[in-house]
Amino acid sequence: MNTVGDREIGTQERVLTFFQKVLGYTYLGNWQTRQGNSNIEKGLLTDWLRSSGHDDIIITKVLYELEKAAALGGSRKLYEANREVYGLLRYGVPVQPSTGEHRSTVKPIDWEHPFNNDFGIAEEVTLKGEDGNKRPDLVLYINGIAIGVLELKRSTVSVSEGIRQNLTNQREDFIEWFFATVQLVMAGSETQGLHYSVIKTPEKHWLRWKETDAHPDAGNNLLLRELSQVCNKTRLLDILHNFIVFDAGTKKICRHNQFFGVKAAQERIKRREGGIIWHTQGSGKSLTMVWLAKSILETIPNARVLIITDRTELDEQIEKVFNGVNEDIRRTQSGSHLLQVLTNPAERLICSLVHKFGRSGEIEDTNADTDDYDDYLDDIQEHLPDGFQPKGEFFVFVDECHRTQSGKLHRAMKTLLPNTMLIGFTGTPLLKSDKQRSIETFGPYIHTYKYNEAVEDSVVLDLRYEARDIDQTLSSQEQIDQWFDDRTSGLTDTARARLRQRWSTMQNVLSSRERLSKIVADIVLDMEERDRLKSGRGNAMLVADSIFSACRFFQLFQETPLKGKCAIITSYRPTVDAVAREETGEGLTDRQTEYYVYREMLAEHFGEPENTAMYKVDRFEQEIKKDFIEKPAEMKLLIVVDKLLTGFDAPPATYLYIDKNMQDHGLFQAICRVNRLDGEDKEFGYIVDYKDLFRSLEQAITDYTGEAFENFDAEDVQGLLKDRLEKGKERLEETREAVKALCEPVAPPRDSADYIYYFCGPEPGNLEQIKANESKREKLYKFTAAFVRAYANLANEMTDAGYTEAQAQEIRDEVRHYENVSQEIKLASGDYVDLRAYEPDMRHLIDTYIRAEESETLSTLGDTPLVELIVQNGAEALSLLPDGIRTNEAARASTIENNVRRLIVDRSEVNPRYYEEISHLLDDIIRQRRRGALDYREYLSEIEGLSGRIAEHENPDRYPVTINTGALRALFDNLDDLLGDHREAAALAINHTILTTRRDDWRSNRFRLREVRNAIARVISEEFSDYGLDVDAIFELIINQNDY
Repeated sequence: MNTVGDREIGTQERVLTFFQKVLGYTYLGNWQTRQGNSNIEKGLLTDWLRSSGHDDIIITKVLYELEKAAALGGSRKLYEANREVYGLLRYGVPVQPSTGEHRSTVKPIDWEHPFNNDFGIAEEVTLKGEDGNKRPDLVLYINGIAIGVLELKRSTVSVSEGIRQNLTNQREDFIEWFFATVQLVMAGSETQGLHYSVIKTPEKHWLRWKETDAHPDAGNNLLLRELSQVCNKTRLLDILHNFIVFDAGTKKICRHNQFFGVKAAQERIKRREGGIIWHTQGSGKSLTMVWLAKSILETIPNARVLIITDRTELDEQIEKVFNGVNEDIRRTQSGSHLLQVLTNPAERLICSLVHKFGRSGEIEDTNADTDDYDDYLDDIQEHLPDGFQPKGEFFVFVDECHRTQSGKLHRAMKTLLPNTMLIGFTGTPLLKSDKQRSIETFGPYIHTYKYNEAVEDSVVLDLRYEARDIDQTLSSQEQIDQWFDDRTSGLTDTARARLRQRWSTMQNVLSSRERLSKIVADIVLDMEERDRLKSGRGNAMLVADSIFSACRFFQLFQETPLKGKCAIITSYRPTVDAVAREETGEGLTDRQTEYYVYREMLAEHFGEPENTAMYKVDRFEQEIKKDFIEKPAEMKLLIVVDKLLTGFDAPPATYLYIDKNMQDHGLFQAICRVNRLDGEDKEFGYIVDYKDLFRSLEQAITDYTGEAFENFDAEDVQGLLKDRLEKGKERLEETREAVKALCEPVAPPRDSADYIYYFCGPEPGNLEQIKANESKREKLYKFTAAFVRAYANLANEMTDAGYTEAQAQEIRDEVRHYENVSQEIKLASGDYVDLRAYEPDMRHLIDTYIRAEESETLSTLGDTPLVELIVQNGAEALSLLPDGIRTNEAARASTIENNVRRLIVDRSEVNPRYYEEISHLLDDIIRQRRRGALDYREYLSEIEGLSGRIAEHENPDRYPVTINTGALRALFDNLDDLLGDHREAAALAINHTILTTRRDDWRSNRFRLREVRNAIARVISEEFSDYGLDVDAIFELIINQNDY
């Protein structure tokens, strides 16, 4: 049977059948019309607890504790409720049968025996929310507790729609309360497979499962294969029990590499065989440590886990991660403290710097190789306390093991803990020369997850590389002028003029012959014309070759627009001792420059004298790092030397400028600072190399596996760096073809009306057709935005990328055309009102590279719905429409009618009866226009009048004087006509009942919702029972009133 383009119900039926017949779930039914659907189905849970041997007293207490934990309202948010519920599910519910009796723990889920649980699945589960009902496609229950939600989409609709549906459902004004027990949130289609997450996970962080084996009955159906891998009973309980953490306000679930890395390590632990886990930078190595440590401590009675790092910032990061997930970890402060902790079995989780295994924790050389280390080990033994004996069975995790595997301090660790099991963790490949020695030290690879795999899984971003020969480019004023013209050739005249005006302030920097000043000028220009940097959503790091160079860079940036928006972070401390013997009488030495620059920078930051500010370096670093991550528009550039090049996660960081000779591990880790995900406008991380580390300028190569990476095996770094211009051109052509292919079916001559016909539907004002074409419009917006960004990344370098001037102009015209089409469709469909929050990210690109006046027009329209503009300005509002719509009668009519219809539908839940009448009036206007009964002026007059009625639906002249609020008018309009003269009395009685019954946050609390509904039912039963009023319909209307 051909299922291509099948409706969602077909996908849903196949999924339901698979869950029942293959995965062994019980079908609970279609709950669309079932009343009282809940995330804790008391009947189902009661039955399971009884079958597990619990009496009714215990069961009642368990139900009470679970419902209390799941309750939202007041200051209690979803995260807190979900965390508390998860704790009860995982560790059990503590109950006391009666006063004086011992407390016992009841587990609502039998984690150890998956098949002892009742797994159920329900479809179309209708749930009451503050702003109306929501109905998840499928809900997974274990013993009556909702633990999974799955939204399905047919094969021709993007799974992103299902993800956004889940996120919308988790809003306070919808069914957030239901997700208090939910542990797994999923969306899927048969073409894009299964995407999964946990509560409140932004779309960019949703995950895909990857595994070779699947249930044979799934066949080649991608969705069923991945459901069999994630939702089979044993696997699902394993993931929920062992691979979820609540990390400092964010709930997280494992990726496939973390799951299989831990599982592989567990097998080796059973045999007490060590090894190495290589999971690339940015793929969640720290959480893999957390889950593996938890597994060891929970399954091996006298186990102790010691995590070793060789840098202070990594030691701090490990402590922060474990504390964030509520795992008590002891971070040792010195060598003697470490020896103390090793003999205390109560400290089961420990982290320490590797150099604390040296004498008194004073040795800094953490990788000192020597053939003769026996004397050194003897020295350590000599300084050990008498009778030193570590307590417990130690499992030692060595973080970034590529740096410590061969040092004598590592051997000292083995001397202190002779029976320990070692597991090495690394985010970078092992050097060719070290591979064999590493295997001898730790054991073989336990699990690997390379960079190209992480990019393929959208866990990290692809990296784009370019080497810049700044010395040759900027050697004279003439070359500087030419360079500026070349670098701005793709900008609009307005943008170029604005930039040239700002650029004039840079002349004093460029007048210097110093090489650093040329790099400063280059970076400042990037800040003005590179997409992410100019928008303020992204920022950059500059790696200098010394602390002195970092300080010189900082001084030069103080003469540019980056003054106040850049900072230095290094290991330097401006102590008096640092310059005590530096005075020469012949100008500042390098150390004096460092000292004075640091003092001035700190003083300016804190707004206080240098003599006090100089002692606040640690606080300065914390505040600057926080600003860099949270306020990229205010902290645009960090200047570093070594610090922050490992273990520093800053999603806004988009560009890494390198002016330092680097290679191997240090280079690998550094470039990964810009590979983190951060919104749709961050498509890649960019590496700008001023040192030509790969000799790509000299040798004209674009293979970046040699030179600076020559000590790695080529296959270990294959695909890590890609040439920016080469891949930029590929990306431009790819996005160009995608949007052209999408628009290919549009009928000639492809004017605005033809595009609206194709993307909105043939009948203006038909909301069903607009909805049916939604996926096409989403693709248009997405493909166009990608095309604009790809063009912006090359706009000033089209010639360098291999385009002729004519080809470049053709592409620019196409970008302008499709951007216009996209904006016209947003207006014509009414989508622009929902999408206006996303517009600012694109406006600066349109303004810079396409046409400034378009950006201004869109800004005006983006802030106010078209219907409101018509009410405010009459027909004059239509002058704001883009030319393609304004000058085409069919396009103009479609745009107006679609926007009016959309507003009617959006507001109809507030007053269904009134807006149904308005909808009929719109139908009549459309019919008259189509048959030519109205000329254009009459048509506009009718539309203007109808728009006014939408805006002024609370006109008091239409109602009795007592019906004087929006909520009262909605009740009056929608109470059954059978009430006759009693409509006013009924509306007032129900309104009074709500106002005297409702409590704070009543919509987000099921008990308070029930109170209000019961009060409404009571007043109807007591005063208006003869009229057959529908309590549920009235309650639904009440929930949608802002007045309550």
